[in-house]
Amino acid sequence: MERYDLVVIGSGPGGEKAAAQAAYFGKRVAVIERAREPGGAAVHTGTLPSKTLRETAVYLSGHRSRALYGLALQLEEHVTLQTLMARKRAIASAESHRIRENLARHDVALIHGHGRLLDAHTVEVTHDDGTKSLLSTDFTLIATGSVPRRPREIDFASPRVHDSDEILTIDALPTSLIVLGAGVIGCEYACMFAALGTQVTLVDGRADILPFLDHELRDALKDEMESLGVRLALGAAWSSEPGAIVADEHEVRCLLNDGNVLRAGHLLFAAGRGGATRDLGLENVGLQPDARGNLQVDTSYATAVPSVLAVGDVIGFPALASASMEQGRVAICRAFGFGYKEALSGVIPYGIYTIPEVSAVGETEQSMLAKNEPYVVGRARFHDNARGQIQGDLGGLTKLVVCSRTRRILGVHVIGERASELVHLGQVALLAGATVDVFIEMVFNYPTLSETYKYAAYECLGALARAAGG
Repeated sequence: MERYDLVVIGSGPGGEKAAAQAAYFGKRVAVIERAREPGGAAVHTGTLPSKTLRETAVYLSGHRSRALYGLALQLEEHVTLQTLMARKRAIASAESHRIRENLARHDVALIHGHGRLLDAHTVEVTHDDGTKSLLSTDFTLIATGSVPRRPREIDFASPRVHDSDEILTIDALPTSLIVLGAGVIGCEYACMFAALGTQVTLVDGRADILPFLDHELRDALKDEMESLGVRLALGAAWSSEPGAIVADEHEVRCLLNDGNVLRAGHLLFAAGRGGATRDLGLENVGLQPDARGNLQVDTSYATAVPSVLAVGDVIGFPALASASMEQGRVAICRAFGFGYKEALSGVIPYGIYTIPEVSAVGETEQSMLAKNEPYVVGRARFHDNARGQIQGDLGGLTKLVVCSRTRRILGVHVIGERASELVHLGQVALLAGATVDVFIEMVFNYPTLSETYKYAAYECLGALARAAGG
């Protein structure tokens, strides 16, 4: 039996960073991965592949240049999705290679096989050839990620019906697509396929998309999606009756609760994911996932069994690759008492890779109203910015939410290309407890989109002056 200080099950973002963190401080670490290459869904089926398709869609649709000199691009008539995804294989291979090198550099053993708990300190690995080996460990970290939810009433065996992990494996680019679920994944895929010329209908029983977003940005995103050609069918969920979703050799038919029937060439079910906790031997240590397959953890990311930790999508919200990495680091530092990284930051940005991107951190107008806290907002639009004009990104917006009493920046919201990059400037201000004056004092490169922070800040100053005068 091999002896380790830490055994990590899963080599996605959380597992990799946790393993490297422990090894950095001198612990003997093994990572178990059942897939052929490390990286998990983030590298192979989710985060990187979908963002690769997004970049292809943005480029080929001419979205970035649609306001430039009347330029227009057109896809080849019979282009396949796999042709458009050709870069994905190279990117996934490069990232898997980087993970292997990172683990090797830290002397972390990468073991290929399926890991399963036998007790609180023993992990069994079943290898592809059927042989088994045992690992003894002080701590086991479960970082197995999540899997798409698959309701029984939907026939996923049909080649026309897909979940979010398999949609990118189809060959032909759909001429029409029904997307069930207007969460982050559903909105992202709806935009990508619409930009590539697919007729997309996005369905959700809720009255609106992405309810956690600042409503102004949410409404702006809806307008942009509709301009891409996405048809929004909100407030009318798909029926759960048997036979409500039927696929034949020609099309998919989807019955909604309001009696309407949607028809399309393909259907993507993107309404939720659950923890990948099947066959991990949790019953052997007395652990039981919740109804969504997620594990419950404390602030140290320990389960009810102190030697068994869990991070990432397998513990549910916020289910972000960025947060998973930090959770892994915190879990290890707390478990071994390194006194280095004690807690996950309370300021976590969201990056939503729709077309255009949306990214946000901190308070929204709605959250300030709910708390009955006084605030002002400032906005700067990309069409008033020289860089925005140059790159044709005229619908973008940078918005600041500022406390009226303290002048501190409490929320930053950006819509437009590169929003997921721009938001980090505001994130630093939030973490530093800075006032809106910091952006007034800053000197920005010109022309840049970052300069929108200064003009949003100026608008905040005007609103603060009016509030004080009132």
